[in-house]
Amino acid sequence: MQREYHSWFSPILRRQMELLVFGHGGAPLIVFPTSMGRFYDYENRGMIGAIYSRYANGELHAFCVDSVDRESWYDKDIPPAARAERQLEYDAYLREEVLPFIAGRNPAQRVSVTGCSFGGYHSANFAFRHPELIDSLISFGGAFNIRRFLEGYFDDNCYFNNPPDFLPNIGDNTLLNEIRRLRIVLATGETDICLDENRRLSEILAYKGIPHVLDVWGDGAGHDWQWWERMAVKFFGK
Repeated sequence: MQREYHSWFSPILRRQMELLVFGHGGAPLIVFPTSMGRFYDYENRGMIGAIYSRYANGELHAFCVDSVDRESWYDKDIPPAARAERQLEYDAYLREEVLPFIAGRNPAQRVSVTGCSFGGYHSANFAFRHPELIDSLISFGGAFNIRRFLEGYFDDNCYFNNPPDFLPNIGDNTLLNEIRRLRIVLATGETDICLDENRRLSEILAYKGIPHVLDVWGDGAGHDWQWWERMAVKFFGK
């Protein structure tokens, strides 16, 4: 399997950013790390190895990006408004730097997004904000609501980066139809700490007429890598 490490100074984020690429072709996939995680966590936790053949055979092409969570939602040393502004910069970095990087290596017109836990938030937020760029959204144990980071503060930047808030109010049919075109999977476990968030997002999607799959695993499935690895096999394997 082809594995590449890349790093460049991001003019948008004003700092060095790193990522790993797995595979040489096939469906491009942006992989977001968990809360305050790093670009190498997905590989280190066995998620790449779980479906190794899909990357080796040129069926999947994963781009594991880094996060700036410690500088945005998780940075309690800056005001909530500044946290939201840093999230907007991260969004711009993905659109204006990461997507062109992917396009230079993969001819697909759209990318898929995935992530575990808070990586599920980043996947959902990016997909619902920019559905015209996305093919599918597959989340494992997603934590979708950022209000817990805001200490009661809320502005437009917070609103438009919190899917449980902005999704129910989308009235633009063009945007809604783009979202309805997506393949959306919300996989979680019966004991997952984020189960209620997944059920709530599923309710919102159903209310807006957006097709999706809410897959709640039994057998004590919880919020951990051992379950997410099995979910990756189910939804990305053959």
